[in-house]
Amino acid sequence: MIRKLNEADRIPLMALLHKDPALNLFIIGDVENFGFEQDFMELWGEMDEPEGRFKAVMLRFYGSFLPYAEGPFDVEGFAELVRKSGKAEMLSGSSQVIEKFRQVLDCKSEKQMFFAELKEMNEQIRAAAAAPGGFWSATIHDVEAVCSLTDLIEEFSGSSADSRQTLHKALESKTGRTYFAEKEGKVVATASTAAENSMSAMIIAVATHPEYRGQGLAMQVVARLSADVLEEGKSLCLFYNNPQAGLIYNKLGFTDIGTWSMLYI
Repeated sequence: MIRKLNEADRIPLMALLHKDPALNLFIIGDVENFGFEQDFMELWGEMDEPEGRFKAVMLRFYGSFLPYAEGPFDVEGFAELVRKSGKAEMLSGSSQVIEKFRQVLDCKSEKQMFFAELKEMNEQIRAAAAAPGGFWSATIHDVEAVCSLTDLIEEFSGSSADSRQTLHKALESKTGRTYFAEKEGKVVATASTAAENSMSAMIIAVATHPEYRGQGLAMQVVARLSADVLEEGKSLCLFYNNPQAGLIYNKLGFTDIGTWSMLYI
């Protein structure tokens, strides 16, 4: 049986989500930060009746839906919730789970990325983080300088206004942090975290100025950011679809743990 969840379900819900905190980073973070009673957010769960525990869950955050399941679950039941919402823009999650929805939901397009995780400090991170140079932890006063760099990157083009607002909000609320490298008075490399929660964080928006590529700056910024998070006892995860980026992350000790799919509805 699928039903809408509320505060009374927090403990059994987290028992399910904490089995795979990397894959469930977004759901854990949203529950910790916003609880259950929000207009922009809903959670549904499917109970394993004999055992009295949740075996599947789905989050709606605005127009994005994110399902997670341990094993077999009521795909059609969750898909019907997506259809009835009238708000669905995207369904995302582990490719293993999303593949089941692709068979029952109409979608306009699909995107898939590699999903990598780093659970603990290692010598690669320590060495790269210790490299000399002008590296800084960003404050809200650095938002414009950081975003002036990401404006130059094709991958981030078309979202300059949103990127400033998002970064400012993340730094102000401490739900994310940003490190950057500076040369000749300008930001030349940057990396951020997002969706930080008590167990994990996601690395996003890794960028290097076109004129400063090939110097290992992105690796050093990611290493300093990772060291900061890992020292707090949290794990890290990230998405990538660029093989060159994958090589950088693998050198730092990130391990591919699967693929992440997004269905655009």
